[in-house]
Amino acid sequence: MTKENKLYQATPFLAMPVQQDVLTNGLRVVTDAVPYVESITLGIQIDAGSRDDPDKCQGLAHFIEHALFKGTKQRSYLDIARNTEKNGGYFDAYTTKEHTCLYLRCLSEHLESSFELLSDLVCDPVFPFEEIKKEKDVVIEEINSVNDTPEELIFEELDLRSFPNHPLGRPILGTEKSVREFTDDDLKNFMRRHYIPRNMLLTVTGNVRHDDIMKLAEHFLGSLAEEASDRYIRQPFCMEYYTPFTLTLKKQLFQAQIVLGTAIARYDPSFYSFMLLNCMLGTGMSSILNLELREKRGLVYNVYSSVTFFDDLTALNIYAGTDNNKTKLTLELIRNLLQSAALKHPEPEDLQTAKTKLLGTYIMGMEKMTFRMSQVASDLSYFGRYIEPAEKIAAIEAVTLDDIAEAAERILQDAPFSTLIYKPKR
Repeated sequence: MTKENKLYQATPFLAMPVQQDVLTNGLRVVTDAVPYVESITLGIQIDAGSRDDPDKCQGLAHFIEHALFKGTKQRSYLDIARNTEKNGGYFDAYTTKEHTCLYLRCLSEHLESSFELLSDLVCDPVFPFEEIKKEKDVVIEEINSVNDTPEELIFEELDLRSFPNHPLGRPILGTEKSVREFTDDDLKNFMRRHYIPRNMLLTVTGNVRHDDIMKLAEHFLGSLAEEASDRYIRQPFCMEYYTPFTLTLKKQLFQAQIVLGTAIARYDPSFYSFMLLNCMLGTGMSSILNLELREKRGLVYNVYSSVTFFDDLTALNIYAGTDNNKTKLTLELIRNLLQSAALKHPEPEDLQTAKTKLLGTYIMGMEKMTFRMSQVASDLSYFGRYIEPAEKIAAIEAVTLDDIAEAAERILQDAPFSTLIYKPKR
């Protein structure tokens, strides 16, 4: 064990064990007690995202995330907006391609009222016609915001063209046409299918006791039941759905936008190797991409890479924004770096820097209650179990130079990269 590992294991976030239970209706409950804070974060994650939208209802999972805040049998949208903030807390939600999460942060003294509010949205929502009509306009403005943000739009189009025959290619927000056409039945049917106990997870982080949370969960969420219907099965992904392409489009822009992306089948043995490889490639000031393209050559203001772990595939994306006249050089340099010895045969010092950077991000994140809440949910969703911080730290520290070389070979060579470029119109 390294000296650094001993230091990490002494940190307070490892002091309290995470506890797990299941309600009588099958809903999973996980508590992560952090006694040295005064706040609590409550999160309900639903195992449904944009890849689960019905074919004719793109964006429905995301729209329901919005619609839940429009009223319940007991509360108007104004009541929902004011109830948390008058107690000094805040309420938020997000939708990904595979999940929806509603979370609420409050002071420990307001736990019960906050718990009741969160459960009310999930158990007893109503969709008032006029409010839903207005919210459609709100979501369409959100879509327009993405369309006006080329750095976001280009990633959306990359997915659409890379996975044209699979739900993973769909935009999370849907389209203006699909959002306009959502009906009350669409919303209710989706909730009946997906907002059910075996498809949900309650995570609670902060100054809490597990027994107290179980009592509240049974009281407020225990009545949630499943409809008698055929069990939904998510459409699986196989590599035949990935369609590599190269495309340049003209847009009303000042700066050229470049995105490269690839996907491989899920491969858990290299999970932490992929994270470290991505860390070396394109996260932070000392990353290979930033040093070469920004610091050394001054070609870009923003350049980075990201790795995303889905249920059944791993995706790597690279982004750069540059002057229109420098697009060819920037793209050539990125492709050269992907084949460089710096990735395929890294120096020990570079790997150790990546480990320290990744561990630092993780450990500092564990000081934030919303981060801890999402980490618990992510572990259970992807791995099927909660992974203790000490196990994660040990797994990251155990990655070798050969592991990085194997990960680079797999993710950089198994499937061709797609390339999408937005170039400014004259």
